[in-house]
Amino acid sequence: MSRSHGRVPYGWVIVGAGMLISCVAMGSVFSLAVFLQPLTADTGWSRTGVSTAMTIDFLAMGVSAFGWGILTDRWGTRGVVLAGSVMMGAGLILASRATSLLEFQLLYGLIVGAAAGAFYAPLMTVVTLWFEKNRSLAVALVSAGMGMAPLTVAPFARWLITTYEWRPAMMTVGIVAWILMIPAALLIRRAPVIIPAPTPLRGVATPMAAPRREPLMTAGQALRTPQFAALALAHFACCAAHSGPIFHMVTYAIGCGIAPMTAVTVYSVAGLAGLGGRLLLGVSADRLGAKPVLVAGLAVQALAAGTYIFVGQLDEFYALAVVFGIAYGGVMPLYAILARDYFGGHIMGTTFGAISMAASIGMAFGPWAGGYVFDAYASYALLYIGSFSVGLAAVAVALSFKPLPAAARLRAAAKA
Repeated sequence: MSRSHGRVPYGWVIVGAGMLISCVAMGSVFSLAVFLQPLTADTGWSRTGVSTAMTIDFLAMGVSAFGWGILTDRWGTRGVVLAGSVMMGAGLILASRATSLLEFQLLYGLIVGAAAGAFYAPLMTVVTLWFEKNRSLAVALVSAGMGMAPLTVAPFARWLITTYEWRPAMMTVGIVAWILMIPAALLIRRAPVIIPAPTPLRGVATPMAAPRREPLMTAGQALRTPQFAALALAHFACCAAHSGPIFHMVTYAIGCGIAPMTAVTVYSVAGLAGLGGRLLLGVSADRLGAKPVLVAGLAVQALAAGTYIFVGQLDEFYALAVVFGIAYGGVMPLYAILARDYFGGHIMGTTFGAISMAASIGMAFGPWAGGYVFDAYASYALLYIGSFSVGLAAVAVALSFKPLPAAARLRAAAKA
């Protein structure tokens, strides 16, 4: 059940803070998709070069996510998220002053990327520890914050670019990130520890409920299991499949003759659909189980990514953005649910941090691949073909995921 702080169910306060932080953080990271066209036009840097900054960003995010996850298990989430919030704003402000492509790649890629790793896994960890009932919904809501980013940060960045050009716009995004994220980070608290009920004396009844038992597995043991490998590889392939189409969505729409601000609305529609997808698939996972919902979502994602090769009109972009957004947004929180169920909350930061590292490495391929394909062939067709293929691989890996026998036995015993 949700733990309470006084008369306020404080777990939902954590969810609200997590939604705001994930929205601003991921919106700031992915705002580079909105900056891509005006930035390259102003500086003369290639799309491949600027997209490489996003690739470095995801690689740094992945490596740092593992480290931030370990720190979360040891020290708690608040300090990790607070440090990441400070780094995020600083990275954006410094990147806005870059005078060379290499400087921009390092500032945006390394600092913003390392900061971004401090949010997803730590926030998912703390939320899963605050909730027993409605855990999938709570996790989906925090993840939904990422889906809100295209509806809020992306249009805001586009308006700033139109009004002030890209450098002041990026600096402003960094300052706003500080203003919103730092106070929200201070609301994060550790979940209260549940003290196990004492063993009752023979023949004496006790009104206290038996504690929920979890797999007593170390992080090292969990990282060596086939289940961890399956989750990490599935998340890697999932993100590798959708990152390219997401990052190049606005630029591709502009190339098809759609006005820049209208092209941003396509990205926003995908984000809105992703928000709905997180809630829809999160609730479905509570009822049907996370694995079958994950497999179905991955299959739809693969088909949608491949369909981009056939669209070119605004109404087609909107329709596909809805389907694609529901799929890629909806599957994201399911990995955290599976990791929490099978490995336990006591090592959630480490295990899900490692899974997030694999996902971030997958995310790193899409922006670079899209930029390279376009610069080489003046077309994104090969990007969408590759995304479709990798998406099908994600489905195959997710189907191979099997529950841990130990976890299954403990859950069965807890229900007995």
